[in-house]
Amino acid sequence: MLIDQFGRKINYLRISVTQRCNFRCLYCMPKIPFNHQPKENLLSFEELFLFVKAAIDEGIEKIRITGGEPLLRKDLSIFIKMIHDYKKELDLAITTNGFLLKDFAKDLKNAGLKRLNVSLDTLDEKKAKKLAQKDVLSSVLAGIEEALNVGLKVKLNTVALKNLNDNELIALLEFAKSKNMQIRFIEFMENTHAYGKLQGLKRDEIIQILSQKYDIKLIKKAEKAPVSLYSANDYEFGIIDPHSHEFCDSCNRIRLSAEGHLIPCLYFDEALSIKEAIKKGDVKAAVEILQEVLRNKPEKNKWSVVDNETSMRAFYQTGG
Repeated sequence: MLIDQFGRKINYLRISVTQRCNFRCLYCMPKIPFNHQPKENLLSFEELFLFVKAAIDEGIEKIRITGGEPLLRKDLSIFIKMIHDYKKELDLAITTNGFLLKDFAKDLKNAGLKRLNVSLDTLDEKKAKKLAQKDVLSSVLAGIEEALNVGLKVKLNTVALKNLNDNELIALLEFAKSKNMQIRFIEFMENTHAYGKLQGLKRDEIIQILSQKYDIKLIKKAEKAPVSLYSANDYEFGIIDPHSHEFCDSCNRIRLSAEGHLIPCLYFDEALSIKEAIKKGDVKAAVEILQEVLRNKPEKNKWSVVDNETSMRAFYQTGG
């Protein structure tokens, strides 16, 4: 069992398999040219799997594959199958922008993937193009449809932004409901890589907008995640508010970058690398590094509405 210095049980590993992305979303990496290829010094899937097996043996029960855009990493379904075959009852998921999903959904399902989250910030083609700086909406919607068709469970992630999609929150909720998907509205996470004029909606503002049509009631606060579940009449949706410290007391996650950095929180400051140990096949040393990272895991995240702190982190490096 993995326990950090504050007595929290760590059983959730998020693995970023690439920094690359085929979108240039305003809230993530808008200033990077599309022809830019980051100098990624990646661990191979076989090397990543060495650590994954050890992490599962130590108590990891849930794994989410992220990026960048994880479907850009060649042979991702093979990695998914490696993990699934090692422990079939593992809660295994990915987060994707959905652009390539139509081509890969069946392979991912056959490899053992149980569910996925797709980013969908708007149902308007022009807004989608503005946000992603690319014509993306039709491909994303086709990917969602294919994922549902092959039997994957799909959730939608929507970053709530003032003057961009604030007038679509009800329509997005109703779209998710019509497809029997859960939508989670996410507060914009300030970072120095984002477009400077963006303004996010906070939890109460999101609720106020949805309340124009629906009777919104809190169902429960998720115990180990920054999501609160609400009902809109008979439909359940979520709001993720990373600025809050309410979920930190029960945080159960740790992150691994494609280059081997073990990250105890979405901020990068306290990361340590398992790369050298894994390259040598020294799994024991990698697990010792994991234990040290847990000892350094902070009690709370660094976002604060009061302090208005902005992250220097490029979230595409760590699956933010």
